[in-house]
Amino acid sequence: MMKKQLLTFIVVLLAAISVQAQVAIKPYFSESELPDGVAWLPDPPDTMSTRFVYDITQYMWGKTIRETPRGKEATSHWVTGVEDMAKFFSEPFGTTISQEATPAIFKLLARSIPTFRLSVSRPKSVYHRKRPYVRYAEPTGIPWDEEREYNTGSYPSGHTIRGWGMALVLCEVNPDHQNDLLRLGYEWGQSRVIAGYHWQSDVDASRLMAAGVFARLHTSPEFMADMAAAQQEYQRITGKSMSSGNAGAIGRTKAADKSEGSLRASSPRFRSNHGVPAPKAKRAQMRRHAKRFHRK
Repeated sequence: MMKKQLLTFIVVLLAAISVQAQVAIKPYFSESELPDGVAWLPDPPDTMSTRFVYDITQYMWGKTIRETPRGKEATSHWVTGVEDMAKFFSEPFGTTISQEATPAIFKLLARSIPTFRLSVSRPKSVYHRKRPYVRYAEPTGIPWDEEREYNTGSYPSGHTIRGWGMALVLCEVNPDHQNDLLRLGYEWGQSRVIAGYHWQSDVDASRLMAAGVFARLHTSPEFMADMAAAQQEYQRITGKSMSSGNAGAIGRTKAADKSEGSLRASSPRFRSNHGVPAPKAKRAQMRRHAKRFHRK
């Protein structure tokens, strides 16, 4: 009896954890609310176009890279889970990103990245473009994933939008490391070309899609609240003020505006137009000019 009750308790507990996890990774928007890539992205290049010639050229370039250290790095970028990706982005971010170490930042990524990926689902389905390794019947730099990806659409790249999206989100949390984060985000997409899973135009299209989704995310109160919490967590962990750099810029702008305002306020034309009394000496000078004008 006790054993059965314990088993029931474990099942219920696991179910509760599963539900909690599903809530945590719920995208900020549904697919229909996100930018529709079919409506505004260019179609995949026609196979007789110069754009496709460039795709082929990049595919050939990628094959020459696979046995180099950069090629090995491209292979390691095949992961798609937020937890696995966060391990790569922790280095350019400057601190460890994980559910345990940075729960607020991790939560932001756990909801943002699926939102980015959701946006490319429709164009992938509509165009159903063949991947490079499928078209040429050649091996890739990630052989263990070939069968799973064989019949999935190539345009746009799902891996790229995850990587570029993660870079964009983390740049807003930690703008001091924006260059390093964006570099990894960019290379994350190029890794898919090197591995032979995507054409260059697939990768380029995903970067455009990511920009559209990132703008859309900023209309979500939930996203903005999670972003604020992530920024505060980053400040608390690192002791850095997120607004220090911006505050300096804002302070300089306000000082410039104040200086300009003072100069404008001292101008006779400004005082006249805004009903500000001119100094006594200036008023006397203005009366003398008026008398001369009337005598003429």
